[in-house]
Amino acid sequence: MTTPPISAARRPVPAAAIRTVTLARTGPRLRTLAVAGAVVGVGVVLLCVALSIGSYPVPLPEVLRALAGRGSAGADFIVNGVRLPRAVTALATGAAFGLSGAIFQTLIRNPLASPDVIGITSGASAAAVIAIVVFGLGGAAVSISAVAGALATAVLIYLLAWRRGVHGYRLVLVGIGVSAALSGVVSYLMTRAEVYTAEQAMVWLTGSLAGSDWSRVRPLLGCLAVLVPAAALAARTLPALTLGDDFAKGLGVRVERGRLALILTGVALAAVATAAAGPVAFVAFLSGPLARLLIHGRSPGLALSSLIGGVLMLGCDVAGQHLFGATEFPVGVITGVLGAPCLLWLLARANRVGTGG
Repeated sequence: MTTPPISAARRPVPAAAIRTVTLARTGPRLRTLAVAGAVVGVGVVLLCVALSIGSYPVPLPEVLRALAGRGSAGADFIVNGVRLPRAVTALATGAAFGLSGAIFQTLIRNPLASPDVIGITSGASAAAVIAIVVFGLGGAAVSISAVAGALATAVLIYLLAWRRGVHGYRLVLVGIGVSAALSGVVSYLMTRAEVYTAEQAMVWLTGSLAGSDWSRVRPLLGCLAVLVPAAALAARTLPALTLGDDFAKGLGVRVERGRLALILTGVALAAVATAAAGPVAFVAFLSGPLARLLIHGRSPGLALSSLIGGVLMLGCDVAGQHLFGATEFPVGVITGVLGAPCLLWLLARANRVGTGG
C-alpha cells in the first residue's frame, strides 16, 4: 500500500524561506532602531559639548556634578541656569519642527511640504512682527501672537486649497503663495519700523535661542506633553491616507477628518516651536529627508524624524556659538546655510525622477 502524497498545504516550509521572510519583516525595523540609537548617541555627545564649552569652560565631571545638584555655585549657575535651558529649548523645538515636517511631508507625499515652505511659519512671523512693530509688544505676547498667526494662516491655506478635499500639490502651491504674500507684509512693516524696533523684529525673524531660560522651557515642554500624544493618536490614520483617498475610504477611514486632525497637530507643533525659538528655517524641511537617507529610502517614522530634528537644532546651535571664534551666529543662520543647498538638491532630484510637477 503506497503512502499518499503530502499536499502542498502540508509540506514543510524550508528554513531558508522562513529566514528570508523573517529578515524582510524585521530587517527594516532593526535598522530604524539602530539609526535611532545612533542619533540619540550623537544628541548626548552634543548635549555634553553644549554644557561644557564656552567662555567659561566647565569640565565634564563638573557638569555631571552640577546636573546632580552637587556642583560648585559657579558651575551650577553656568550649567543649570544658562546652558541647560538653551540646550533643552533646542532639543524640544527641533523635535517639534521635525515631527511637524514629517507629518506634512508624509501626509501630502511631497518632500517640499514642510511648515516653513508652505507658509505656516510665515504666518507666525507676520503675526509676531505685527505685535512687535505695530503694537510694541514683547516677551510672551509675541509668542502668543506667533501661535495665533500660524493657526490663522493654516486655516486660510486649508480653505483656499479646498476643492472637494485637500490634495498634495494644491496645498503646497497655495501655501507658497500665501507665504509670499505674508513675506511682503513683513518686508513692508520692517521698512516702516524704527531702527531699534526693526532690530528686535529681525532677531526674532532669524530664529535664535539666545536668552532661553526656564520660563521659556516650561510652557514649551507643557505644550509638547499634550501635542506629541495628540500627534501619535492622529497618526494612526496616516498609513491609510498615504495610500490615497479612495483606498483609505475603502478601509473605513474618515479621510477629511483624519487629514484635518493631522494638519492641526502639525500646525500646532510648528507654531509652538516657532513661538519659542522663532521661525528657524529648514529644520522641519530637512528632518524627514535625512531620516529617509539614513534608512535607505524607506518612509521614515515620525519618531525618527523628530529625533533628528532635535539633534539637528542642537548641533546647529552649538556650531553657531563656537565654530566661528568670537563671532556667534543665531541658529537660524546655520540652518539656513545648510538647508538652502538641500532644497535645491531635492528639487533637482524630484525633477530627475519625474515627480517635480
